[in-house]
Amino acid sequence: MLLQTSSNINIDDIKINFDSSGLWVLNIAIAIIMFGVALGITIDDFKRLFRNPKIVFVGVLSQFILLPAATFAAILIIEPHPSFALGMMMIAACPGGNVSNFFSKMAGGNAALSVSLTAFATLICIFMTPFNLQFWGSMYEPTNEILKTVELNWVDLLKLVSLILGIPLISGMLIKHYHSEMAEKIEKVLKPLSMLVFVALIFIAFSQNLDIFVNHIHHVLLLVIFHNIFAFFLGFFTAKSFGLNKQDCKTISMETGIQNGGLGLLLIFGFFDGLGGMALLAAFWGIWDVFSGIALATYWGRKKQIKLIKFSK
Repeated sequence: MLLQTSSNINIDDIKINFDSSGLWVLNIAIAIIMFGVALGITIDDFKRLFRNPKIVFVGVLSQFILLPAATFAAILIIEPHPSFALGMMMIAACPGGNVSNFFSKMAGGNAALSVSLTAFATLICIFMTPFNLQFWGSMYEPTNEILKTVELNWVDLLKLVSLILGIPLISGMLIKHYHSEMAEKIEKVLKPLSMLVFVALIFIAFSQNLDIFVNHIHHVLLLVIFHNIFAFFLGFFTAKSFGLNKQDCKTISMETGIQNGGLGLLLIFGFFDGLGGMALLAAFWGIWDVFSGIALATYWGRKKQIKLIKFSK
């Protein structure tokens, strides 16, 4: 993986080259992560979710409608480099990250709701991720120019998202349904292992270009932190405005703030030839939102413990 640049090159001209073997490993890692999550999902999770259609509506509204729209509005105000702007749109178009389930439980949120929303978001993202990226990207002239140059194939994008998210989701749920005990054993090993592999891939890829990563990280540092914190707030207050309880508000916040940066990175390598600004932003998002998720979940979790202690007294 080589990052081609020089001191006088424009950030939007930077290209990240990811060889075919590395791309396959990234594909497989994301598919395995999704499969590991699916091993804990049952049909009852979907039934539970649709018994309360209001939560489904709020979750979809926050994650797939409001976040991309608000990201577009922020881009109009901030006017970042075109590849950074398209990277922000890519992140906003992706479904929630799989670790959101763990963070929701850690934060004292509704863990069952989190798992159900992750499953549902994975299904609809097969269509919504390509749609949001194409729709909002074409609405902003600088990013529209990039989309024209890469000739983004909507059908191919749909196929890739289906392959690495849809098939592992269905396969994992089938194993859970027919071989529950085996699914539980596999899940205990697979989920932490697959996450470690994925994080290691990101670190290894950028360690080979550490000097360039350090030289350019300041371009996306504030953008990613602002975007991520904004997404957490958006999810929480959207849920609150619809009258959901505190537990569900935390869950919607996590589902909106923890976006699947790994999927975004894969799509960038697959369809945008590793466009430097996009890849840099998506890679930093993938690392940053793990830290921000842990921090927020720890804060909410401790607040809940303190309240329980006070109540017990």
